[in-house]
Amino acid sequence: MSTITEIHIAPGRRLPMKSVGSVQAEAGRGLVGDRYHGAKHRHVTLQSAEQLDLAAHALGRPVPAVGTRRNLTVDVGVVPTAPGTLIRIGPVLLEVVRVAAPCRLLDDDLGPGAMAALRRRAGSCCRVLASGHVTVGDPVSWGDPMLDLTP
Repeated sequence: MSTITEIHIAPGRRLPMKSVGSVQAEAGRGLVGDRYHGAKHRHVTLQSAEQLDLAAHALGRPVPAVGTRRNLTVDVGVVPTAPGTLIRIGPVLLEVVRVAAPCRLLDDDLGPGAMAALRRRAGSCCRVLASGHVTVGDPVSWGDPMLDLTP
């Protein structure tokens, strides 16, 4: 089982990400205060600090979670990227929509080679199926066929 270690939101495209201790996730809408709140499918992005460490090793310099512009960071594990996979964070239920592919802007923000270092390590884009608060320290589970779908 993983744990939420960081939460970041940005009110608009290309605006700085803001670190927060908790955030409200709204079913069918996303994270309140984030640029993708109200988007059709891309409500939340999720990544793993463990995978960021591997990317940093490949890149030869640190890859801070905030630098990837992802919303939620878990401490360990490989975040599922298969569409339809369910992820539970307390009362919040997410469904993986697609892999979160790294973009060229990462090379501008984190330095040359960042996009390549994050390939297959950038996490996933999810939609919110059940509302609730996500807080740093919350346990995260996925991949269990018996995943409890009730909050």
